[in-house]
Amino acid sequence: MNVLLINGSPHKKGCTYTALSEVAGQLEKNGIGSNIVHIGSKPIRGCIACGACRETGLCVFDDDPVNECSGLLKAADGLIVGSPVYYAAPNGALCAFLDRLFYMKSGAYAYKPAAAVVSCRRGGASAAFDRLNKYFTISCMPIVSSQYWNSVHGNTPEEVRQDKEGLQIMRTLGDNMAWLLKCIEAAKGTVPYPVREPWTPTNFIR
Repeated sequence: MNVLLINGSPHKKGCTYTALSEVAGQLEKNGIGSNIVHIGSKPIRGCIACGACRETGLCVFDDDPVNECSGLLKAADGLIVGSPVYYAAPNGALCAFLDRLFYMKSGAYAYKPAAAVVSCRRGGASAAFDRLNKYFTISCMPIVSSQYWNSVHGNTPEEVRQDKEGLQIMRTLGDNMAWLLKCIEAAKGTVPYPVREPWTPTNFIR
């Protein structure tokens, strides 16, 4: 079993990476593999709702890691998305990335456990955390919880490492993700996945 961790910060080895690494270390202790993917610092285009991915399963823009991550997520057993907090919200580039990662592709991610992790200096963590979780709740992905909201605090990786409670939250998240993955694995062949009803989109304007 393995978990895909997406580092949504422009800084490859910054505060968000420090938090994700703590989760990854705990996953490893539980026998679960992990793979941290950095979205990079180059511009990431937003979704243009062209619908081409409905047929191909891939985004028409292939100059960033979105299509690569789609394949990695399909192969993974779970997902954790990390982001710094900008103006009480996730990194805008990450939101553009996730819009395209999930648009017309989320059916393949259903029932994979998921979680969000945010890093901030002081405030705005819960709002950014809520924004990220919406990608999972609309995609039939069980959300993995911890002992508190999944956030760490600090301006630098060194400061994040001083946030003892924040790091404990990350380790608890890793334990809980591993536990749920093992429960799902144990239930295979015994407890089937829910049967999805056909989608019935409704337009509220008559």
